[in-house]
Amino acid sequence: MSDPVNVPTALASFDDVYSPRIVARMNDYDVRIAHTKGEHVWHVHESTDEFFLVLDGRFDIALRDADGCERTVVLRRGDTFVVPKGIEHKPSSPGGSILMFEPSGTSTTGDRHEGAIPEHVDSTAGHDLHQPR
Repeated sequence: MSDPVNVPTALASFDDVYSPRIVARMNDYDVRIAHTKGEHVWHVHESTDEFFLVLDGRFDIALRDADGCERTVVLRRGDTFVVPKGIEHKPSSPGGSILMFEPSGTSTTGDRHEGAIPEHVDSTAGHDLHQPR
């Protein structure tokens, strides 16, 4: 990945939702982009924070604390948010695209998840941008 990546062009190269593409690697981190639409799955990353930047549309993140209390953070284009490690969360979106920073190898469905994984959610550690899913 020694060539520049144009993010809008990269997003236009695939249609899958919740199936991130790795557009860059930095130290032990992946920079991933993804289309979003519909509900993801409740999941948790026990040992890493998760950074989101909304590139387009709206992206909601429901958060559940240790006491079971829930709240939803609504993000719009240009907004960033970090889900702290150990916090259960469930993304959803009426449609949009996001950029994420995550340690390489981090699963999109976390270290553990609740319930069945919907067909439109790709449980992956990201795909290389130019490799088909």
